[in-house]
Amino acid sequence: MKQAILTARQEGRHAVIPFITAGFPSKERFWDTLAEIDAAGADIIEIGIPFSDPVADGPVIEEISRQALADGVNLSWVIQGLRTRRGLLRAKLVFMGYANPFIQYGLECLAADCAEIGVSGLIVPDLPLEETPEFREAMQPHGIDLIPLVGPNTDTKRMKAYAAYAQEYVYVVSVLGTTGGVNEQVAAVADTLRRARSVFDVPLALGFGLRHPSQLDTLPPDARPDAAVIGTALLQHIRRGDSIADFLKPWRA
Repeated sequence: MKQAILTARQEGRHAVIPFITAGFPSKERFWDTLAEIDAAGADIIEIGIPFSDPVADGPVIEEISRQALADGVNLSWVIQGLRTRRGLLRAKLVFMGYANPFIQYGLECLAADCAEIGVSGLIVPDLPLEETPEFREAMQPHGIDLIPLVGPNTDTKRMKAYAAYAQEYVYVVSVLGTTGGVNEQVAAVADTLRRARSVFDVPLALGFGLRHPSQLDTLPPDARPDAAVIGTALLQHIRRGDSIADFLKPWRA
């Protein structure tokens, strides 16, 4: 994953990290949609694992997650689907989900399955730093990275604690609150990115609230991320039936 971001940097652009909830826009169409995102030039794809109480997600992703659960989408379904499609996707894959489904699946089994199907990392928004050792002990032997999240409310001391195990990239939250919000706190985001840059020696991916690449241009040149995570805006675009390639093209410019 780190190499994918560094390759994008060498090409003079931000790496593109689309997010899509598993089972969206429908259980039947999800795999074709995932392939379209991959073909449109995603560097890394975050696959969201549906959960009944997605506390870090805004209303759009929350609604999509609940519908996916109602349709019978769960972690086992996602893993089995990726197993049958192993090697068909160019982009690196990450699971983004809440701790409970991962724990219920079994962390050792999850780590082994992720390594088999080509999932390179996990993002777990509700997993406090103090509770990461169990996850990391299960994931590390299989080469699965536990990707840290930091935000404006993460002080430098705590960032340094996360930096002790950050290996691939760091997810920097651009707004306080849930995903899909409008970011009007450019100064706060710039400060967070500068502090993160001073602490971490891995790439920084900025997410939560990004809707158009022009938002990145509002940040000072010394406070810009290496990658952009696009979730809600992409899901709304897909829901309207619009072209995924047309949506992602400006992000790769």
